[in-house]
Parts: sequence; structure tokens; C-alpha cells
Amino acid sequence: YSPMRPMEYIRREVFGISQMAMAAIAKVNQATVSRWESGDSEPNRVEMGRIREKALENCLKWRDSWFFEAAE
Repeated sequence: YSPMRPMEYIRREVFGISQMAMAAIAKVNQATVSRWESGDSEPNRVEMGRIREKALENCLKWRDSWFFEAAE
């Protein structure tokens, strides 16, 4: 078992959406979301802001720390 990476946690557990849907929120392509989840790259501040804003808009449980370390 390996713990989920932060962006995979945010997409699956917080939003419960596909990589394509997450890409639309962050205004990136699906391949970029895949790279975030594999640890090959990370979202920039603007992309993180879009994701955070959407979570708060949708009244989802949210912590900024999830960008850096997945919840237990």
C-alpha cells in the first residue's frame, strides 16, 4: 500500500471527480493532472488557487495543507 499523493487525494477524496474534470477546474489539460498525481510536477499558485476556490464554492471540506501532504 502506498499513500495517495496530495493531488490525487484532492481529486478523488475531496472532489470525487475524474482527471478531466479536475483539469477543467484548474484550466490545464488532463495530462498535467496526471503528472501532478504521479509526482512529476506540481500545480502552480494560480492553479492551486482555482482548485481551492472551487472547493470552497462547492462547500467541500478543505485544507490548504492538502496541496503539500495528503490527509491521513
